[in-house]
This record gives sequence, C-alpha cells and structure tokens, in this order.
Amino acid sequence: MKRLRVWRRWFTRKFGYARLVCLVLLVGFAALRIADPAPVEEIRVRTFDTFQVIDHRKKEVRPVAILDIDERSLKEVGQWPWPRTELAELVDNLTRLGAAAIAFDAVFSEPDRLNPDVVVDTFRNLDEATREKLKAQPSNDQVFADAIKRSRVVLGESGLPQSNAELDKKLPQTGLATHGEDPRPFLFEFPGLLRNVPVIEQAAAGRGLFTIKPERDGIVRRVPLIMQAQGTIMPSLTFEMLRVVTGTDTLFIKADKAGIISAGVKGFQIPTDKNGQLWVHFARHDPSIYVSAVDVLQGKVPSEKIAGKLVLVGTSATGMNDIKTTPVDPAMPGVEIHAQVLESALTGGIVSQPNYGFAFEFFAALILGILVIILAPQFGPVTLVIVGALLASVLIGVSWFYYVQYRLLIDFTYPLLSTTAIYLTLIFASFVREQAQRRQIRSAFGQYLSPVLVEQLAQSPEKLVLGGEEREMTIMFSDVRGFTTISETYKRDPQGLTRLMNRFLTPLTNAIIARKGYIDKYMGDAIMAFWNAPLDDPEHQINACSAAVDMLDRIDELNRQREQEANEGGHVYIPLNVGVGLNTGIGVVGNMGSDLKFNYSVLGDSVNLASRLEGQSKEYGFPIIVGSNTALAAKDRFAILELDFVMVKGKKEPEVIYAIAGREDVMHSEQFQRLRNLTIEMLACYRARDWEGALAAIERGRKSDDGLALAKLYDLYAARIRSYQLNPPPADWNGAYALLTK
Repeated sequence: MKRLRVWRRWFTRKFGYARLVCLVLLVGFAALRIADPAPVEEIRVRTFDTFQVIDHRKKEVRPVAILDIDERSLKEVGQWPWPRTELAELVDNLTRLGAAAIAFDAVFSEPDRLNPDVVVDTFRNLDEATREKLKAQPSNDQVFADAIKRSRVVLGESGLPQSNAELDKKLPQTGLATHGEDPRPFLFEFPGLLRNVPVIEQAAAGRGLFTIKPERDGIVRRVPLIMQAQGTIMPSLTFEMLRVVTGTDTLFIKADKAGIISAGVKGFQIPTDKNGQLWVHFARHDPSIYVSAVDVLQGKVPSEKIAGKLVLVGTSATGMNDIKTTPVDPAMPGVEIHAQVLESALTGGIVSQPNYGFAFEFFAALILGILVIILAPQFGPVTLVIVGALLASVLIGVSWFYYVQYRLLIDFTYPLLSTTAIYLTLIFASFVREQAQRRQIRSAFGQYLSPVLVEQLAQSPEKLVLGGEEREMTIMFSDVRGFTTISETYKRDPQGLTRLMNRFLTPLTNAIIARKGYIDKYMGDAIMAFWNAPLDDPEHQINACSAAVDMLDRIDELNRQREQEANEGGHVYIPLNVGVGLNTGIGVVGNMGSDLKFNYSVLGDSVNLASRLEGQSKEYGFPIIVGSNTALAAKDRFAILELDFVMVKGKKEPEVIYAIAGREDVMHSEQFQRLRNLTIEMLACYRARDWEGALAAIERGRKSDDGLALAKLYDLYAARIRSYQLNPPPADWNGAYALLTK
C-alpha cells in the first residue's frame, strides 16, 4: 500500500490524472474510428459534401445525353409504360442519330400489355380469321428486342429485398475477373434480382443494376459500380455501359484485405471505396443534356445532340418518383446521377477515398493527440489557442489540398474531433484545477486578507510564489499592554476572557485587512502581520502606518464602550492599551513549516527588528514605534518623531527609531512642530555630549507638552543623562544606546 501511494504521488506530480484521462480518450476515439458507426461516418461525408459544394465538377465536355420521358412526352404519347413498339421506335431513331450506346434506367419485367396476342382477346365480334392473323403478328416485346439487336443497348435491372424464385439462371451474364482478395464480402448484396422479360434480355448488349441507394440522410453521394444480386456479381447500369461501349468482354475488380480498390474495363480503371462504390464528383443540374422523348419520336432532334454520345433513357417527370438529393442539388432526377457517373469516368473527373486514407486519418489522430497531451499543459492559454488553431488549419488545409489537387477524399474531421476532445478535456481539467487552487487560496488567505485582495490572488495565483521568495516588506507586531493584569480579573470567567480577546482582536484585524495587510498569526493577545505579500503593494509602508493609527482609534472606541459597560454593570474597568512595532526591510516569505502543517509566513532580520520595536513602545511612551525605512517612506503623510539611535540585541548595526504621533493634521499642528524641534535639539545636544543643553531642551519641552505626550520620553533621556554625567560614555561613543530588553 505504501509503495502504491508513493507511485500514485509520483504519477500525479509527473504525469497527472488529466493526461491519463486524455490517453483513455485517445484510445476510445481510435476504437470509435475502427468501428466507424453511422454518426461518425455521417460527419465525415458531410465534410466531403462541403468540399463538393465549394468546388463542384465543372463541365467542359458533355459525352452523355438523357432521353427524357418528361411531362410533355407523357402528355402527348400517353402514360407510362409505353407500348414496346414506341420504345423500339425510340431505339431506332437514337441509333440513326448516331448514339454510341443506349441504356434504359427502367426494367421491363413483364410482357407488354399491348402485345397482339393479348389485345386480341379483348376485341368482341372479331372473326376467327382476323383473330388468328393478329395472333400471328410479332409481339411488341419482339419488335422491341429486334430494335435492341440493331443497336448497342444496355438494359436496366433492379435489386430486390427478397429472393426471386422465378429468376431465369440461363439468361446472359457479364464476365468477371478479380485481382487480389475475393471482393464478395465487401459488395452490397440484394437478396433478389428483378430482370427483364427473356426475349428482351437476350437481345441486349449488356445488363446492369440501376439501383441507387441513398445514405442515411437521404443524400446520394456514392453509387455502387459492382453489386451482388441473388448470388450473382453484377455491374451497375453505367459501369456495364462503359464495358459495352469499350467492347470489353470482362469486368475487372481489384481488392485487398481492406476492401475493393478499383473496378475497371478496357481503358478505364475507376477507384472505388472498400464496398465498390464510386464517389460521384457532382456537377450542377444540367438541363442542356436533356432531350425530350417525344421530340426524338417526332424526328425534331438535331443529330449533334445525340451523335457519338452515351444516351440514358429515363425520366424527370415528377409523377415517376425518380428525384434524388445530391450534395450540390436538392432535387436531381435519378437518371442524371447515372449521367454524372458516366461523365466523371469519361472525363477523368473522379473523386475517391483511398483505402490508405483510413491509416492516414488514424495515425494523424494518434500523433496529434499524443502531442497535445504532452505539450498542452506546458503552454499558456493564448499559446494553446494559437497552436490549436494552427493544427486545425493544417488538418483542414491538407484535406482540402488533396481534394483540389488529386481529388482524394482525406477526412480531417476524425483527427480534428479527437484532438479537440483531448484539448477540451485538458482545458476542463486545467479549469477544475484552477478552481480548486482558487478555493484553496480563498480558504488559506480568506481570514487574513481583505476580500478584494483574496479575489485578486485567486484570479492570479501565479502572484503567489510558494516555497520562499525575497521581497521588501513592512512587518507589524502588536501587543496589548498589561494584558496579564486584565486576564487575572477573568480567572472565574474564562469564557469572558475569550470573548474579550475576540472583541479587541476583531477590530485590530479589520484595521489591518482594510489597509491591505496580511495576518501572519495570532500569539495570544498579540498579532503579527505584514504588507507587500502575497500581492504587490507599492505603498506598503503607508498602508502599514495607516493600519497602526486605525488600530489605536478602534481600541479607543472599544475602551469607551467597555468603560460605559463597566459603569453600568458596576465592575472594575481596566483600559486596553496597544503597542505597535513597524519595520520595513527584506524578508523571505512563503510557505513555512513541515509536510504535515505549514503556514504562509515571513522570516528575516526585519521581522526581528519589528518585534523588538513593539516591545520598546512602553519604554518610550509612544504606542507606535517604527524603523528608519518605514519612517522615511511615511514622513510626508504622518507626524513622525525621531526617538533614539539604538543598538538592538542580535544586530551589529544601530538603527534610528521613530514614533508615529498621528496623521497629517497632527503633523501640521504648531504644538507638534514645536515639540519636534525641541526633541531634535535635545537629541543633538545629547549625541554631542552637551548634557546641560540636552536637559535644558527637555525642560523647555516639558513646559510646551500640555498633553504630556513626551513625558515618558523626557524622563527616559533625563535618567540617561544623569547616568552619563556620573559615568561618561567611552570616547568612541556614537550616540547609540544598547537596548537591554526585547
């Protein structure tokens, strides 16, 4: 268990749980791409749709024509299906006009209902000789078959969702040759097959499936070139048409273990997806390739419209229900989709999704995902966004480049989605970590800093340097004078003593926090605080002095309340007096302590001096004593009075110490200026060993000190001078006085 905890601590520090989650996510996306469920594929094909919309196929030549059984043809010739004699005339007329090949986007699975031997039975009062003569006439199906024999015609067939028990296995089939793996497992399969009536089927030069399967969203993007129908491998209508027009006897299919690679006839090798489907490079709907069937029947079509072209016979009539949706057109007749397949093949305008595209997408996602997992936590937010945008641009740019230059469909959505998911996971983990860090900072500093400063620190935790940092700071120590005497009055009421401590520590704490100070610790009735950490405070000396003066004001207010309460309650009132020491200097601030418990605190000589100054406040008779650096920074904002030149125990260099006698109003008062000048005169005489002059200055000061503010200071110096008069200081004396107490 101990080893497990050590390993977990090491892993968390070096690697982090967020990265582990991202690795699991990366593996999950890899499995998702291998499974390739419908939603993933739909995102991919929608991207390819966008490519086609932006850069669809532009027609430069038109090798295909559509004989359109349109609304006008249906109106003039009659409803569909037309008599096979009309269709025979259509084939003959197209052949005379020079059609290279003709394909029917329809299936003639039943005999013509207008065949003479069928129609004759519907006539009444017809003599037997005429009846026999009519029955002896060739059937409309035969007439149609004869016309087909005189041309190169490919008949359409249709896949069925169920097996066709009446299928004639003896009817002609197209030859097939394969290279590589068996393509059957990859082909779309129809359980049944709907063929034409035998007499027509045998006359045709070729047969192909015209079945078009829209995808899940109803859009036609891919058209199978090779399919299986009732156990037989068959070409599509368009692929069979290419075979017939090129004079090839056999279709060629190339496959590997990943699927079908291509399908070909002589002169054409057409790349397909793994299921033998051609990605159609669509052009916009082109009305110019349409020729009305009734115009062909009536001989109104110029030969250049048909000559040398592959002619597809189909319909654009709304009632015939053969309208499809393509990526570039929401309503395109199904027969035109076949035309677009032929145009793409004949003009070389083919798009394809190579089998190696999967490997490219898969490894791109893995590599980018790993790079993001490794590098993202090391980047800042702005850098991370820039790098993320750059990666996305590269992925999209590579995919677009291959599409435009080579008509290859390389999917960028999978690596982009995978990388984005990992990126967002790391962002979320970083957000959670930052929120936890902010909560920790608020918890750690909320009781010792003002709410505004705590929020600044929470929003910018980088300003908190943990583990130790040198910076200039102002340190404060405060203590209640005579608290031992006060506490003795609460021997029988310890709860009352606790309430009293909370009562005076609260306003003192509030005064410090209101001036941007940080409470380091409480030591019984004493407080240690500092400024300019953890957040920068350019006016830390001024704020510390202001806090000290505010503390005295708040203690005065508390004493007035306690005195009133004592008078009303009939008990003894003992005032609270606070001494404050302030010093500015370099300190080391950071988390101090052990692995089990630590505190944000400060160490250094400046801290020790602040503590010594607080202890001297009762000796000099001033509640606020500050070091020289603090006094120098605050001299224009407070009534600063020089007190002494002292040698603090533990320090080699003496320090000039000062008292803060009040704010600016006191500083500008005549009485303070007079007392300040007398004190300066007294100190000058004292340090020059002019004992009589110093005593004279003290005497004048006593007369001017109506409030006896300097009485204790004058008494202290008078006693020192009398001592020096009896025992003069050594010759090298510089005026410094060694403090005997802490």
